[in-house]
Amino acid sequence: MTLRTTCALAGVALLAITAFGPARAQSPERAEVMHWWTSGGEAAAVKVFADRFKAGGGEWVDSAVAGGEAARAAAINRIIGGNPPASSQFNTGRQFDDLVGQDLLADMSSVATEGNWTSVMPEAIVNAASRDGKFYAVPVNIHGQNWMFYNAATFQKAGITEAPTTFDALFAALDKLKAAGVTPMAWGGQAWQETLVFDAFLLGHVGKDNFIKIFRDHDTALVNSPEFKKSVEDFAKLRNYVDAGAPGRNWNDATAMVITGKAGVQIMGDWAKGDFINAKMTPGQDAGCALVPGDAGYVMGGDVFVFPKNGSDTPTTPQALLAKTMLDPETQIEFNNVKGSIPVRTDVDTSKMDACAQKGVSEVRDPAKQVPAATYMISADTTGQLQDAITNFFSNPSASADDFVATYADIIGSAD
Repeated sequence: MTLRTTCALAGVALLAITAFGPARAQSPERAEVMHWWTSGGEAAAVKVFADRFKAGGGEWVDSAVAGGEAARAAAINRIIGGNPPASSQFNTGRQFDDLVGQDLLADMSSVATEGNWTSVMPEAIVNAASRDGKFYAVPVNIHGQNWMFYNAATFQKAGITEAPTTFDALFAALDKLKAAGVTPMAWGGQAWQETLVFDAFLLGHVGKDNFIKIFRDHDTALVNSPEFKKSVEDFAKLRNYVDAGAPGRNWNDATAMVITGKAGVQIMGDWAKGDFINAKMTPGQDAGCALVPGDAGYVMGGDVFVFPKNGSDTPTTPQALLAKTMLDPETQIEFNNVKGSIPVRTDVDTSKMDACAQKGVSEVRDPAKQVPAATYMISADTTGQLQDAITNFFSNPSASADDFVATYADIIGSAD
């Protein structure tokens, strides 16, 4: 959700209070948690948190809202309206900047200090969860955003013997899938999904350092480089490999196409792996996985939970318990095994995680491979503008790469 959306939310706060009822006092252990984890794999993962919290003496009150943007809007309405949940999910990055700026979130630094979070999390994750040295969010996982997932049996039938490691090999594989009568690319035609794919292609073409310079330093010279334009042209080629039903498709519906053999490849974050696991497909075997070509690093996205103030700047007893539960080492392993992500803690034993997770862990433990997602470095408003530009470009086959580059450069050049 962008700042354009957020600014409109204050005006409908009364509606949120009406919809959810007046504020009610919570028992010391009760914690209502708002999130958007509603797919099969996601629901199984959130149950891990709920069960662990209950085992620790808490009472988990589940408040699921389908769709990330809808869930964030509902949570912000509740928080602004004075009837906040105990905790609410956001993506790692700058989505909750407005709430921090309005002094509506509890400072979780005391829990962070007790748990020594800064020593067990990658620096980019710590920075994304902190503002002015204070923790205002609790990171719970690291999602690799530049994965390619494929059905190994579908690949075999199409005569594809290995995962493509170059862009030329990727397009050759897509051609083979198309010739075999399979939809080559399972595509979710939503702005955030198309942006995720574009960012993966961009990283593969320009490399880690230039990827960071574009978003962190707003380097328009790099946007106007030949490497950037090549990433745009290759991204545009994907139009030839998606089906007519792609516009508006949810990510998990696209994942289901790969699971059932109707499509060959999906470029998606590793939350998709949770649905493969839920379908009894073994990651790294039945469900193949490889990073998008370029070998430029691991795009680190993820999820955090914020804890709205409830009469104090510091967390309440159930909020502190919930934060500690989410980052408990055993909970981290169990949750991420189901979710498809990898633990945000780097000090836990991941040796029994699946093959795809092992590759992700290996990447993240190498600082040279850690690539912060674009949303760590640009505002929600800038993110929204780029998403609009990318999805408009992809949906218009006659759009020129040069015009798109110029639009992208304008947005990056004025980014905050």
